[in-house]
Amino acid sequence: MKADAIKLDGKTAGSVELDDAIFGLEPRADILHRVVRWQRNNAQQGTHKVKTRSEVNYSTKKIYRQKGTGGARHGARSAPIFRGGGVYKGPTPRSHGHDLPKKVRKLGLMHALSAKAVAGELVIIDNIDIKDVKTKALAAQIKELGWKRALIIDGAEVNADFAQAARNIAGLDVLPSMGANVFDILKRDTLVITKAGLEALEARLK
Repeated sequence: MKADAIKLDGKTAGSVELDDAIFGLEPRADILHRVVRWQRNNAQQGTHKVKTRSEVNYSTKKIYRQKGTGGARHGARSAPIFRGGGVYKGPTPRSHGHDLPKKVRKLGLMHALSAKAVAGELVIIDNIDIKDVKTKALAAQIKELGWKRALIIDGAEVNADFAQAARNIAGLDVLPSMGANVFDILKRDTLVITKAGLEALEARLK
């Protein structure tokens, strides 16, 4: 399928041919959900930790005699039933990551790209070369184009001048083609891909 390309100043830059096997799929929510869940679980640190009964700072002396008090039998203040005592079966450091087949990961990225194309939220741009490396000037251009929450995917390497000018613009992310992922694509309202990024993505997903 064909898509119109634009320049950074909003002018037209011809059209490009999009591969239907990548941008023409019927988006499947179940695949997208699996890939996003895999991404977020792998990103989770898993450093949560509580103190167990053996780790809290309390004396192990028996708090009162075994019989004759009319109350329950207790051995130490570190028991989970008492305030300040150890936590029973609380969280300990662990990995939340799980495996996901490479084919599913690849399919998830293709469905994410297709979802943006179907929703009309895909923009193809000629390149992101800028003459003036100024955040203010770039922010004005982005505002004129109407990109409020956008992800820009460039080729193998991101244009250094553009990345420097864009790093302080809220709601604008810039990634190389190898950094393209399902979560970041779905998180933003507009997906912008350069022609170099388009070639790199198609080569990666074929």
